[in-house]
Amino acid sequence: MFSSILMIQSDAAVTVDTLASMESSAPQDLSVLQLAVNGGWVMLVLAILLVLAIYISVERYLTLRKVVNSETDKHFMNNIRQYIHEGNIEEARSLSKATQSPIARMIDKGLSRLGRPLPDIQAAIENVGKLEVASMEKRVSLVATVASLGPMLGFLGTVTGMIRAFHDMSVAGNNIDIQLLSSGIYEAMVTTVGGLIVGIIAYFLYNILVAQINKVVFDLEANAAEFMDLLHEPA
Repeated sequence: MFSSILMIQSDAAVTVDTLASMESSAPQDLSVLQLAVNGGWVMLVLAILLVLAIYISVERYLTLRKVVNSETDKHFMNNIRQYIHEGNIEEARSLSKATQSPIARMIDKGLSRLGRPLPDIQAAIENVGKLEVASMEKRVSLVATVASLGPMLGFLGTVTGMIRAFHDMSVAGNNIDIQLLSSGIYEAMVTTVGGLIVGIIAYFLYNILVAQINKVVFDLEANAAEFMDLLHEPA
């Protein structure tokens, strides 16, 4: 009977040790920080590019939203039309200078050219409009660059990770094991995912900015056409 009890106790001890070893060898959940660290220097570059793209996108988006949602521009052209019909060009120019918006600066340039041929006035307005659009597009191209550069850097990390894995194989000779190869392959996979994530986010942000810029361009063109129609109206 005592021998049976001893056997049961020994079996229980073995079971406990087996469970403990299984728990210690069980895979642990990886955090985003661990993935970034294990991805090597490529992940650091990708993180910097992602922060840069987000910063530029937020700054440009807030600026463009102010232009698109400007309440003053909704009544600006009506006031300009009234001043021109009354022949009060100085008041129209004063209103244009006081209104801080791309549309107002474009119309002010047209008012400053009154008395010249209409094609000259239209050319002056279009030139100011192009300058305003170029100002709004400032640094937006960097977001597009990040969108295309992210996956390329991820692929670069994939190649360097695989080179590292094969180098470890060549050095190990006949003593190759899975743990020896895992670090290089792990780095390759992590950088691929990181590059794709950065590229997708930057591409999404870039398209949002392009949509906002297109809205502003449409407003500029519409108001420029309205101003030229106003000059063609009989006095």
